[in-house]
Amino acid sequence: MNAKEYIKQLQTYEEYAFSWSEIINHADKSPFTLKKELANLIAKKEIINLRKGFYVIIPPKYAIRNYLPIQLYINKLFSFLNKPYYIGLYSAAKFYGAAHQQIQADYIITKPPALANIKKENFNIKFFTTTHWPSKNIRKLKSDAGMFNISSPALTIADMIHYQTKLGGINRVFTIIEELVHELKPDDIRDLLSWYPYLSTLQRLGFLLEKLNMGYDLLKPLKNHLSRKNYYFVPLNPGKELKPGKAKNFWKVNENVKPESDL
Repeated sequence: MNAKEYIKQLQTYEEYAFSWSEIINHADKSPFTLKKELANLIAKKEIINLRKGFYVIIPPKYAIRNYLPIQLYINKLFSFLNKPYYIGLYSAAKFYGAAHQQIQADYIITKPPALANIKKENFNIKFFTTTHWPSKNIRKLKSDAGMFNISSPALTIADMIHYQTKLGGINRVFTIIEELVHELKPDDIRDLLSWYPYLSTLQRLGFLLEKLNMGYDLLKPLKNHLSRKNYYFVPLNPGKELKPGKAKNFWKVNENVKPESDL
């Protein structure tokens, strides 16, 4: 079996990625020959060498875009990397229907050490890291290639607030949050509060939910949680000013930037 035959076989099982070690073990060609065959398939844009030793297959129906949706290979990529992950931020929001802004990248959150972002052909993957790995709020959804991990709506919103300075600022993420809040459930928020370590992000979350006129069933768990904590004044946009000053609201959030929605 040569490289092309092996790749065709993978697609019959709805697999769209493979590693160098996998093809070496399954194909009956020498490493030298396989490398030549893979180089030829890369030149024809039938596969892409996404990372060293890891390849993504581009089936005919995706050939015109020369791209493969991340849910079809992300689980296999992180199995190859031997790291935990979840699809998050703008990418997770898109799965929940919050796609007002067309984002030309895939966003993945994993554990340190940091991974270099991937920008090849039409593949643009941005990696974020967190030292506080979620014990809850990671869901499993099903794609044609199997299950994949994605942040729940509550964790997605919290992450967007926490990483706002790396995502274009509070105004850019506010529109997505406004779309996404309708997917929020009280149990999702309670799960988040059971482990989430960043009080300032929870303060900003509560402030924005209140600003969006969300119901008391969503605000109550946050208020109860913060009432038991020593929390301090924070700016809504942490990159705008260093000293948050006073704020006349329960959340102790100084609205140093007026969040504006594009909706």
